[in-house]
Amino acid sequence: MSSVLDQRPAPPAARTRPEVPRRRTRLLALPEARWALAALLLFLTALPLYLLGAPWWLWGPLFAATYITGGWEPGWEGLKTLKGKTLDVDLLMIVAALGAAAIGQVLDGALLIVIFATSGALEAVATARTADSVRGLLDLAPTTATRLLPDGTEETVDAAALAVGDTILVRPGERVGADGQVLDGASDVDQATITGEPLPVAKQAGDEVFAGTVNGTGSLRVRVEQDPADSVIARIVGMVEEASETKAPTQLFVEKVEQRYSVGMVIATLAVFAVPLAFGDGLQQALLRAMTFMIVASPCAVVLSTMPPLLSAIANAGRRGVLAKSAVVMERLGQIDTVALDKTGTLTEGTPRVTDIRPLQGSALDEDGLLRLAAAAEHPSEHPLARAIVDAAREHGLPLPEATDFSSTPGQGVTATVDGHTLQVGSPTRLLAATGHEALLKMVAELEDAGRTAVTVLMDGSAVGVLGLADRLRPDARATVAALTELTSRTPVLLTGDNERAARRLAGEVGITDVRAGLLPQDKVAAVQDWEAQGRRVLLVGDGVNDAPALAAAHSGIAMGKAGSDLALESADAVIVRDELATIPAIVQLSRTARRLVIQNLVIAGAFITVLVAWDLIGTLPLPLGVAGHEGSTVIVGLNGLRLLREAAWPRIARNAS
Repeated sequence: MSSVLDQRPAPPAARTRPEVPRRRTRLLALPEARWALAALLLFLTALPLYLLGAPWWLWGPLFAATYITGGWEPGWEGLKTLKGKTLDVDLLMIVAALGAAAIGQVLDGALLIVIFATSGALEAVATARTADSVRGLLDLAPTTATRLLPDGTEETVDAAALAVGDTILVRPGERVGADGQVLDGASDVDQATITGEPLPVAKQAGDEVFAGTVNGTGSLRVRVEQDPADSVIARIVGMVEEASETKAPTQLFVEKVEQRYSVGMVIATLAVFAVPLAFGDGLQQALLRAMTFMIVASPCAVVLSTMPPLLSAIANAGRRGVLAKSAVVMERLGQIDTVALDKTGTLTEGTPRVTDIRPLQGSALDEDGLLRLAAAAEHPSEHPLARAIVDAAREHGLPLPEATDFSSTPGQGVTATVDGHTLQVGSPTRLLAATGHEALLKMVAELEDAGRTAVTVLMDGSAVGVLGLADRLRPDARATVAALTELTSRTPVLLTGDNERAARRLAGEVGITDVRAGLLPQDKVAAVQDWEAQGRRVLLVGDGVNDAPALAAAHSGIAMGKAGSDLALESADAVIVRDELATIPAIVQLSRTARRLVIQNLVIAGAFITVLVAWDLIGTLPLPLGVAGHEGSTVIVGLNGLRLLREAAWPRIARNAS
């Protein structure tokens, strides 16, 4: 349905899709980040002194400070986990770093400390920013509302103080203060934050409205039907938080192995030290053997087996405009077997475009003439459909005459005088009711059956034509759906808050057969949770606030970056910065390649550790040779993982689709 709202510019909030206000925790506001930065600076200061052969008293205190600043916090947390009879891998790394320092490998130990401190800081920043974004979502709901008293007077109250049964007044451009039902008035309401629909929805008496949605130019009297704490927007916050807390722990596969490996390594190190000592070996010799064992058996190479491939994949994807937030994200993307796609802003561009220009036969207007007059009448308006019509006229190079006597009626359309003619542009239902023009009604039906939004044009009371508008499909949508189908052996599913007819039309264009339309945020979450309960690993792709709970609940979530709300960007595991859909199957394929390299590296690292440990236990492994073998395995697995930095490593899927 088309209606153009007012000759005055609409408030900024009504012109664009509402987004979550930006709240960003400053990096250095987090203690983890401050300690990691201090450790890094101390290490970088000590490193050249050490490598240039400066006296130990110059670089020694700096390395010691590196150990303290970067290691005390994970070390302390690791000690606390011991109370629960759990050996934290970070604590083991601290012990290994101290062991390396004890036998003279100060540089290796300091580097290990810096790596783990930096990793912990990045994780803390990601967690804090997600929490900020969830809290910021509450800012979508207004803090105050205008309540109407029984005597007809008004009072401004806190929105949280509204009660079921209260009547509130929502003026043009304001956000609705509570979930409720319209008692009186007519307007268009932008409710993209809740349903994801790209166009404002006409509201009149009896219709439902949601807290936080943006009113157009008409005034509405609304009866509160839900307590503010139970509003849809508040439930979205709760769903995001709950999904984030209950989502399966995000651990790299190697970390799960390390938890068991760590316990075995500690026990083995103690045995390597105690057993020879019990049989008369010297203390220094037993300690040296034990420290050598700890160095060659430490999981450094195992850790690096995982990180270089995943980090290289992250860097390669970043060059193509895909930001994966962590190595865990990159690993998990390759595990997905089901894909769910949002419609508006994901498969489509999220902006209506004129697709059809149909002058009525015998009206004396051609396509350009019809578009020119309609655009001139719509020019004073800020409605999305009006802007689309004006943009289409400009693309056709049509000069627009001045419109006078402009007026608009919410839910119906606009009236203006153009070139001495009275033009009416707007809703077919309202404008054609009086004319009953069969030919034009047939055009409207054809356009609506094809999933278009029809806008009729009347000149001096007579129908002269109809315009069709639709949200434009992204050019790579069909190829992306086909590639995802091939990767997962399942056709993606369309989850959208838009209407059934528009959703099925678009799904048919891209090859999707499973369509679930008219969904609210909780419905999308329920669909994802149902698949997850069946053992599927779901990748959800979306862009709006209404997608955020499902993005958080899914095994993996990808947000479209350009039009994506802050909450969607923070809830998602990865962000497509350039909105190129073809990068979705490419990043999944890249993740699977990275996982294969991780397995290769684990085999290499395991082989080195096995040989070196056997040598140390059966014979006498010289410490320098043990360190060389340990570091050599680290270099090999690192270089193997860096292969994904190459240009050719980016999957052909994206290149072919583009």
